[in-house]
Amino acid sequence: MRLVAGLLAVALIAAAPEDGLKIEGTPEQGGVMRGTVPAGTTLLTLDGKPVKTSLGGRFLIGFGRDAEPKALLVWTKGGQPVTRVIDVAPRQWRIQSLPTLPPRPVPDAEFEARRPAEIARIAAARADIGDSMAWDGRFRKPAKGPISGVYGSQRIFSGTPAAPHSGLDIAAGAGAPVLAPAAGIVRLADGPFTLEGNLVMIDHGFGLVSAFLHLSRIDVVPGALVERGQQIGTVGRTGRATGPHLHWGVTWTDVRVDPARLIDGGSNDR
Repeated sequence: MRLVAGLLAVALIAAAPEDGLKIEGTPEQGGVMRGTVPAGTTLLTLDGKPVKTSLGGRFLIGFGRDAEPKALLVWTKGGQPVTRVIDVAPRQWRIQSLPTLPPRPVPDAEFEARRPAEIARIAAARADIGDSMAWDGRFRKPAKGPISGVYGSQRIFSGTPAAPHSGLDIAAGAGAPVLAPAAGIVRLADGPFTLEGNLVMIDHGFGLVSAFLHLSRIDVVPGALVERGQQIGTVGRTGRATGPHLHWGVTWTDVRVDPARLIDGGSNDR
């Protein structure tokens, strides 16, 4: 028995990467991983895209809903590139077919006129890759209530797929407090936007940004530093919402990731 255990330990050590890179988390579609590059690393990329690292070598990466099964991390040390292939696990998504409903809403001239400027403001809020390390701590659920919409789900209207759901919907009552899931800097706090309604966006650093939609009230201002658990607004149904709820979306740079994968333990009070 001891011989078998010893051989198994040797096999595990032999199978472990010896490139010095440390990475934590589940490599899956919609997932987020944190890691540390070896000392002396001068450049890190994921599939050719630059990845920000801290002075201590910490970094964050995320995978989208439809991420490919293989991702390539490359870092430069001593002038030489080192590579690590990451196997990204697929996930099953909730798909709902609605064959009798039209694929698009009735054209709205006001929406078409306002939307480009709104998209530009939202993109600008995500574009500033801040230096905060709040992403490297624990996240909490931003409101109390059951989950009414999950990341990655999709509806198909009369055979035409709609855009996949990009966040987490929490069925909290109107006026319920919305709390920052982690510390960060408020990049946008305004509204109502045509789709998002009253919107708050918090930069947790290194490209990880939370967006909180459909708020009835906003309690923060752009540029404010917020702490984990601080109230940033209240739940509402502003914008395009059929009822009061909180939509929480998270992006890593331009990649939409699953907020549920950030919640530590999935409880309301963490």
